Amino acid sequence: MNSARNFRKYKVWQDAVDFATLVYEVTSKLPWFEKKGLCDQLQRAAVSISSNIAEGSAKPSDVEFAHFLDHSIGSAFEVETQLLIAKNVKYLTPELYQELLFKLEEIEKQLHGLSNTLRKENS
Repeated sequence: MNSARNFRKYKVWQDAVDFATLVYEVTSKLPWFEKKGLCDQLQRAAVSISSNIAEGSAKPSDVEFAHFLDHSIGSAFEVETQLLIAKNVKYLTPELYQELLFKLEEIEKQLHGLSNTLRKENS
């Protein structure tokens, strides 16, 4: 149990905030008719990654925190799917897609690592 977690100190939270900011920059350049479609979906899912880390860090147990990290991983997979669709419909260049995917996969690895560590410490 860790009641003094500070989500701001987690590198994965910092990276997820940076990634969400980048997603906003990228989606601001998508066609206007996608603003209520793919843009909104991508933005919400990207923001959800860091938001779930922050919310989970306030939970009293490591197991509960790990559960919120699972939600972050789910949001990351959702973003990954949406990025692939954006590339397939040529809203993203292959290079930009690869750059975003690389950053996202790094976040996913960190989330898995932190979640596994929290669960091992409590098993």
